[in-house]
Amino acid sequence: MKVGVIGAGAWGTALAIASAQGGADVVLWSYDGLHKDFDGVVMPKNIRMTVNMADMHDMDTWLVVTPGAFFRETMRKARNEYNGQPIIICTKGAENTTGQFMSEILATEIPECVDFGVLSGPQFAAEVAQGVPTGSTLAGTDKTIIAGQGALNKLYLETTSDIIGTQVCGVGKNAVALICGYNSVKCAENERALIFTRAWNEVMAIGIAMGGQMQSFLGLCGIGDLFLSATSATSRNFAGGMAIANGNPPQGTVEGIFALGGLIARAKDLGINVPVLNEMQQKLNI
Repeated sequence: MKVGVIGAGAWGTALAIASAQGGADVVLWSYDGLHKDFDGVVMPKNIRMTVNMADMHDMDTWLVVTPGAFFRETMRKARNEYNGQPIIICTKGAENTTGQFMSEILATEIPECVDFGVLSGPQFAAEVAQGVPTGSTLAGTDKTIIAGQGALNKLYLETTSDIIGTQVCGVGKNAVALICGYNSVKCAENERALIFTRAWNEVMAIGIAMGGQMQSFLGLCGIGDLFLSATSATSRNFAGGMAIANGNPPQGTVEGIFALGGLIARAKDLGINVPVLNEMQQKLNI
């Protein structure tokens, strides 16, 4: 199987390694020809780096792992090389400027793609690269799920057709993890549990109103990813919330900042009351 991985940051490189270890021939694209290095991990020989998007043309499937801020630009660049293969979106979050999910951007930039899906779940990139057992939700069409199971056979995959719910989980856990990081500094434990539960219920209300399935919020992309991201300082969003609470600027990309605003905007459009998310946005001063 030939797998094209678009984006060679930590998560893209980790997925390329996992796919190659599973037997696929992988072409890993990055704009500068560089990839993430992980301590103690040797890049498999069946991964080839490229800066040429044309090398994606003949791949059996694409894993798109570019940061959300560059997702639209990258898909626009990739459109001329699209050849009908399933596309699996591995980028969590929403676009900063529009609040659109990655699947909505894909539908605009590569409208001819009918077989696409989303990979989301409790995944720290370094552990995936090191071969630590990892589970994820793969949501998409039947053809996309088959392609994903072949490309990512080193991961434990639960499958669903619920693309919307899976994406809301990915956006929502970023926002809730940011809130939990903030509250780990500002609140006692009882209050932290109260706010955590109410915030996730508001996320679920948004997702279900958009057509998502309750089961997604109870699966790996939901509770699984929420547990990982909202309880560990290894999570950029949790660490970002802690930094803000301590009066420091967050380090690196903190998707939860944009996710929180995006969820509040969606809730307003849907007529859903989200008092916890609103209050936390004010406290975070973002």
